[in-house]
Amino acid sequence: MIGPIIADSAKMSIGYIERLLKDIQPDQFARFASVGGTLVQSNHPAFILGHLSIYPSRIVEELGGDASSIEPSEKYLALFSKDATCLDDPDNTLYPPMDEVVAKFFAAHQAAIDAVLAADDSALTAENPNERMRAKFATKGGIYAFYLGGHTMLHVGQFSAWRRMQGLGPA
Repeated sequence: MIGPIIADSAKMSIGYIERLLKDIQPDQFARFASVGGTLVQSNHPAFILGHLSIYPSRIVEELGGDASSIEPSEKYLALFSKDATCLDDPDNTLYPPMDEVVAKFFAAHQAAIDAVLAADDSALTAENPNERMRAKFATKGGIYAFYLGGHTMLHVGQFSAWRRMQGLGPA
């Protein structure tokens, strides 16, 4: 019964991201927001969705699935890891195209949702294999709930603020 709890939160996050993407043009996707002609150095949609796309493969792999189709490339890891810095991309040359990043985000999250829905509770109550995060999230289910829920919604808040700064309004 744990998988559906995690999946419900993940589906809500994904639905919100679908709404946030409305009216965003590809040439805006990797740009810092601009307010009154001043750039705001805050995560833009390309960075947010690229960053969020790198975590679901861990979930699929750790639950025994084949994550090869959603495994982030070295380029994605370099651009979007927790240690990467979001950069303004006015020429659209630093980040992959919007359609690619969006497709990777949705494919990765759907695979992770499918994996947690198929997982037995015993798999989700197993010890978190990530030693660094184990003190915060003792179980696999705990870290997966964070990756697909809390972590996603943290970045959704950034995305929502970016939209408003860009004059696109709430989603």
